[in-house]
Amino acid sequence: MMLGNLGGIHLLIILGIVILLFGATKLPALAKGLGQSINIFKKEMSDDEKKAQADGAAQNGTVHTATVQNVPAEPAAGPVLNPGSSAQPNTDSRR
Repeated sequence: MMLGNLGGIHLLIILGIVILLFGATKLPALAKGLGQSINIFKKEMSDDEKKAQADGAAQNGTVHTATVQNVPAEPAAGPVLNPGSSAQPNTDSRR
């Protein structure tokens, strides 16, 4: 992997460039947002794995109470409403 070749000086240069681009005051907010995004991603991945396990068990006919979740059903699709014409009437009276 290419990242294995990075030494201490290379990481310092990259850190300097990041500080120049974002500014030292915005780095904590950037790191917090990145951490929250990673946590959300991990949570969604574990939820998908649990759902896949529950689906696989249901297909095999062996449903374990530990793998069944209270997953809300997807809302029923409502009727598609036509909002009508979006064109505005011409109110220019200089004709």
